[in-house]
Amino acid sequence: SPRLWVAGTQCGPSGRGWAINRSRRPAFGLRPALRGEGRTRPRDLFYGWRIVGIGVVIQILIGGLMMQAFGAYAAVLRDEFGWSKTLFSFAFSVTRVESGILGPLQGWLIDTLGPRKMMRVGLVMLGVGFLLFSQIDTQWHFFASYLLMAIGASVGGFMTLTVTIVNWFERRRATAMAVMGMGMAIGGLLVPIVVLSMEEFGWRGTAFGSGLLVLFVGLPLSQVIRTRPEDMGIGVDGKPLEAPQPAAGGVAVVGAPARDGDYTVREALRTGAFWYLSLGHASALLVVSAVMVHLVLHINEQLGYSLGTAAIVIAVMTAAQIVGMLFGGVLGDRFNKRYIVFVAMIAHSAALLILAWATALWMVFLFAVLHGTAWGARGPLTQALRADYFGRKSFGKIMGFSSMIMMVGMTTGPIVAGVLADSTGTYKLGFTILAIMAGMGSVFFLLAKPPRRTGEPVSVEQEEPVAGVLPASAPGS
Repeated sequence: SPRLWVAGTQCGPSGRGWAINRSRRPAFGLRPALRGEGRTRPRDLFYGWRIVGIGVVIQILIGGLMMQAFGAYAAVLRDEFGWSKTLFSFAFSVTRVESGILGPLQGWLIDTLGPRKMMRVGLVMLGVGFLLFSQIDTQWHFFASYLLMAIGASVGGFMTLTVTIVNWFERRRATAMAVMGMGMAIGGLLVPIVVLSMEEFGWRGTAFGSGLLVLFVGLPLSQVIRTRPEDMGIGVDGKPLEAPQPAAGGVAVVGAPARDGDYTVREALRTGAFWYLSLGHASALLVVSAVMVHLVLHINEQLGYSLGTAAIVIAVMTAAQIVGMLFGGVLGDRFNKRYIVFVAMIAHSAALLILAWATALWMVFLFAVLHGTAWGARGPLTQALRADYFGRKSFGKIMGFSSMIMMVGMTTGPIVAGVLADSTGTYKLGFTILAIMAGMGSVFFLLAKPPRRTGEPVSVEQEEPVAGVLPASAPGS
């Protein structure tokens, strides 16, 4: 261009420079000198929100077609093959054990290879797993195909998306996590459609179609995912990157500023906050996993309602979950997240008790509203707390190690409920025990105060952050 362009103070990692328009026309701020990914005018939508939107769609596919629909598949497979509740509980728990064991490796791969590659691999595994699942005839086939689906959902879904969003957001992290998490909740609204599809086309046709949806919808969308905003020449929350600072020898160093608050895995494992958050999360998953596996079976077999009614209950629970996420995300960016999560844990416990002793349909719907709201509010805030405390540099690895502890709750809940239901003929005892354990586990979140490194001064604000924002001296702020 014949107009005067002056090199700006920022440069992406690829070396392609930014420029500032010095022409006589009104300046629009920073503009890319060359076309590049993510280099948009300031008034354009922050690219991080596009990643959140893709995360919502991916979560809808995983949640609606697999996770939330597991109970419906369990009910029809039990009718067709006569398999026990314990078998379905064991199958679900085995896949969670896999997720916990592979968690540290997955976290390292996400931080090393980037989330986009991991998501591609995961979605291919999930789609192929659905195609194989549609052809099962034996318990061995069921375990193998469902294990492949579970690994794919884990690699291409929640953990990968969570690490990515933590990298892109800080100031509105809780809100971004809540919006992304809405995908799993909205997926629950697909369960009635999945049930209708099973009635119309059979469960095999439904599973086969689900695999095609994952491959032809989810896989292309994964192309939008990027690891960090700095890779695209912008900062966290869309803020401009700091100007490069001269290093030794007069060479300018360009990139994200160092973050002293970021913890390494070793440092995080030495804090009480890591263990309290992980144990508290495991306590919550006792309820969540038991409900995911046994809710439809309980409503259909124990209470005598149809699969259609069970699907409506899940839809109500999902609507409440969406509301919980919206309010939880907004409140979490303004108030102390630990207290909000504590209240949500108490609601989890009360809801499962109501379900265990339900004698009328209105009690089941009351459970759906209470549990859904608690689940929606607690889920994103638990992850946001980890990011607030330990930073984003090693978040994938830290979350991976945390998943090994969370695995205990995810696997124990369905097994306890299933084994006791097979032995006693009712879910009352199993649900009651899990509700009490979850209520006791709520205390872990009260104990999970912001960590501090050895020698770091302690202030009142650091011990008890207010308005949901860590003080400037606190790690991860």
